Amino acid sequence: MPFAVTVVFEIKPGQMEPFMEAILNNARCSVRDEPGCRQFDVCTDPGEPNTVFLYEKYDDLAAFEAHQTMPHYKATGPKVADLVASKTLRTFAQVDT
Repeated sequence: MPFAVTVVFEIKPGQMEPFMEAILNNARCSVRDEPGCRQFDVCTDPGEPNTVFLYEKYDDLAAFEAHQTMPHYKATGPKVADLVASKTLRTFAQVDT
């Protein structure tokens, strides 16, 4: 059953450019290199210039767990840790299409 993940990041002022560089690389690598990653959208809104919303869709929970072991995922955390003011992650075990 498809598994979805949403993440909302509040980025520290002046840190959006390096954050976006790191998170877009993670998104590209996830879709390209992970057979169980079906979608990885990075969303922004000019009305909320310090907010980034991620929508990720995986084949199942196991595919998401595999995502968390990938080199690109592990490299992203240290790159963005000091750029982020807050992070809210939610998971959804059922995705109806």
